[in-house]
Amino acid sequence: MKSLITILLADDHVIVRQGLCGLLKADDSFKILAEARNGREAVQMAAALNPDVIVMDIAMPILNGLEATRQILAANPAAKVIILSAHSDEAYIERMSTAGVVGFLEKQTSAEIFTKAIKEVAKGRTFFSPSITRRMAITANALRDRDGLLKTNPSRLTSRECEVLQLVAEGAANKQIAATLGISIKTVEKHRQNLMEKLGIHHTAGLTRYAISTGVIESSVQLTII
Repeated sequence: MKSLITILLADDHVIVRQGLCGLLKADDSFKILAEARNGREAVQMAAALNPDVIVMDIAMPILNGLEATRQILAANPAAKVIILSAHSDEAYIERMSTAGVVGFLEKQTSAEIFTKAIKEVAKGRTFFSPSITRRMAITANALRDRDGLLKTNPSRLTSRECEVLQLVAEGAANKQIAATLGISIKTVEKHRQNLMEKLGIHHTAGLTRYAISTGVIESSVQLTII
């Protein structure tokens, strides 16, 4: 009997998940283990189910796809994550490549390429759409100095700081953030302080705008900027 490729889908849009499920079920090579509605669920389901391939959106509530991917790979470096996102500019590509994804596809990708990507990744290979492969090469060159060494980013945020940033940008108060992350309010305040110092931003509205501009959240998530 043929061994099916097990898949975890992570996308906050119901209609997208339904479409992907229908597409995958039409191919007898796949088995969908579960569907995650946000990055937090994706992390939990990945740990519990250990799927062969995780198909991850980037912009999701509570925990975005980038941070979810980082946490999944920190817990299980062998996990195979394919990004399927409407966002594919150089910043997203660089961040996801650094995180360790093995595939990156745009949501405009054809069904044929999508299923091919999953099969290739399941075999231990990488799969990036041609346009993204070209952008990755350009970005890699841009990130190197004159001596060919990778440039450092002194303001790079930690995984926890990124989680706090997303929740702040989504309008959560310190008490809510503390409860969501299982940390103290004092620790949340310290993370907020570190965020502002690293980014040179000193108010919540600025953090929200930064989160939107870098794809941590979608612009529709935070409707009111105080």
